[in-house]
Amino acid sequence: MLDGVTLALSAKPLTLGSHQVWPPVVLAPMAGITNVAFRKLCREQGGGVYVCEMITTRALVERIPKTLKMIQFAPDEGFRSLQLYGVDPDVTAAAVRMVAEENLADHVDLNFGCPVPKVTRRGGGSALPWRRKLFGRIVKQAVEAAAPAGIPLTVKMRKGIDDDHLTYVEAGLIAQEAGVAAVALHARTAEQRYSGTADWDAIATLKQALDVPVLGNGDIWEASDALRMVAHTGVDGVVVGRGCLGRPWLFKDLQAAFNGVESQELPTLGEVAAIMSRHAHLLVEALEDEKHGCADFRKHVAWYLKGFPVGGDLRRALAMVSSLAELDDLLGKLDADLPFPRESLGQPRGRINAPGKVSLPYGWLDSRDDDTVPEGAEMENSGG
Repeated sequence: MLDGVTLALSAKPLTLGSHQVWPPVVLAPMAGITNVAFRKLCREQGGGVYVCEMITTRALVERIPKTLKMIQFAPDEGFRSLQLYGVDPDVTAAAVRMVAEENLADHVDLNFGCPVPKVTRRGGGSALPWRRKLFGRIVKQAVEAAAPAGIPLTVKMRKGIDDDHLTYVEAGLIAQEAGVAAVALHARTAEQRYSGTADWDAIATLKQALDVPVLGNGDIWEASDALRMVAHTGVDGVVVGRGCLGRPWLFKDLQAAFNGVESQELPTLGEVAAIMSRHAHLLVEALEDEKHGCADFRKHVAWYLKGFPVGGDLRRALAMVSSLAELDDLLGKLDADLPFPRESLGQPRGRINAPGKVSLPYGWLDSRDDDTVPEGAEMENSGG
């Protein structure tokens, strides 16, 4: 396997249209997580592409206020990345055209990887590539809508619905033919959800099949995992999701790794507390409401404190904060000198669930070439 220095000498910036991205790292869109505050926190650590939460095409076209708020970017976000979810080719194209004409983002990614039942039962997310003609229409019309503004359009998908209904190679080729700038693969099936181990061999297979850049996603918990994935699969870049939950400094590690520097950030509990405070303050600023911002921060507490010997009473109090003053007071009660728990390194974070039968529209598997848009397929609520 290539060591970090050798890889750094051979790795290249990720090319997305006219944009060059270094390091070749992408923050995966995560519902309720990758808002403007979290993206800023991560961007302060290292370079890459930082994608906002999933936006539904219908909600964008209909200008739903909540959705318009979700697509706001910070003034210093130099490469604004937006992920769209849609099932209707015309609505998806209209949403992309709106992004292009109103200069709402610099990059659009289409979601064909979400395994959530409320999405797949409508024929969307990871269910959609099975209907290859419908998939092709969506991607082709979206690429054409993005082209006049020079916006690179990419797709993210899974291996398929389950091991008996794999679609990733064919879908990748269809997307490439349609003119996408890159293809990202989360190397699990929809049936797996977030369980088991990501199939990096599948990523390697897709990389060998395509000429456009391929990005790998799945089981990148440490920067060393990213290097192993690149060495194993030959991918042009990596997509990081759950691995950065409660660990935004992972992007500093990733930048160092791709620059050939063997370095890993292991902050003390005091340093983690400072980042927690920074995160909460950014949320309050972004949401323009202290109570709402603190409430939104609560779900991050367990991720930040994972592995640290912090008492249950203090943990519970931190997970119920309602003001910044209360948060900072509680953070001051932590033992600032406690070292980072090495035993938590390389361990899964966030959702860890069991495989489950994929919810699909009636008759969805009967025909691969039916390009009919399922009734009620479009969702009006963004964010997953």
